[in-house]
Amino acid sequence: MRVQSFPVPGTKVAASDFIITGGGCAANAAVTIARLNGRVAFAGPLGGANDAVSNQILFDLEKEGVDCTGVTRVDDGTASVSLILLDATGEKTIATRRGVKLGDVLPNDPVNLTADADAILVDNRFPHFATEVCRAAQARKILIVIDLDQATKMEDPLLAFGTHVVASAEALFAMTGSKDYKGALKGLAEHLAGFVAITDGPKGVYWLEGAELRHLPAFKVKAIDSLGAGDAFHGGFTLALAEGRPLPEILRFASATAALKCTKFGGASGTPTRAEVEAFLKHKS
Repeated sequence: MRVQSFPVPGTKVAASDFIITGGGCAANAAVTIARLNGRVAFAGPLGGANDAVSNQILFDLEKEGVDCTGVTRVDDGTASVSLILLDATGEKTIATRRGVKLGDVLPNDPVNLTADADAILVDNRFPHFATEVCRAAQARKILIVIDLDQATKMEDPLLAFGTHVVASAEALFAMTGSKDYKGALKGLAEHLAGFVAITDGPKGVYWLEGAELRHLPAFKVKAIDSLGAGDAFHGGFTLALAEGRPLPEILRFASATAALKCTKFGGASGTPTRAEVEAFLKHKS
């Protein structure tokens, strides 16, 4: 729901908009890639046939053109569901009921999942599932982008699979204890061999080139809904990476995708099309 301001405890506020939409880091990124004209499949654990939320997630993803044959359904399992309020600035407040019986699920056939992929994007919400997919991708020397959305240990074995690790500021600052972009990225880079970057909403994206900190400011837009913007960035980043673009173009493409998402209400349903992103970048250039 969209509200003018968040209610204080014990009060009510009027909402101007209401929508039910799919969510989750990887699912949102899959929708983004599909709308950007990429060929994309989604794999992950979902609840069984009696879980209405899981059924709706699958329906929405397939409607967007996302291949969902890699989904593992879990009898008596349930997908997570969230209640989200967005204020007039686009800031969000979220309450989540976590799914059940999904945390230890493994993919049915990770080798087949990665057989014709140019790049893999995983988040770390279901690390057991993601690790098996990454192991299969690494064996084929496929690009592996990790959306470090949730704070974890620096020695987390999932992170070591990443050829590119793009963290949220919230997660990486919590992991390193540093609020300094360069210090936090260097702390992460000490444990990893690939590209490392950090996204921080309207402050843009920061990354390391050797020992030097680089920064791309976020595009200035009127933010209506920031929900799913980070996922849109990761989707755009992974697609542009798979297309073989140079790093500056990859980051601008991903940043533009995230910025345009923020101008529309509705979480992943507000993700832009490729034509919209390319027109935006042409105008900004």
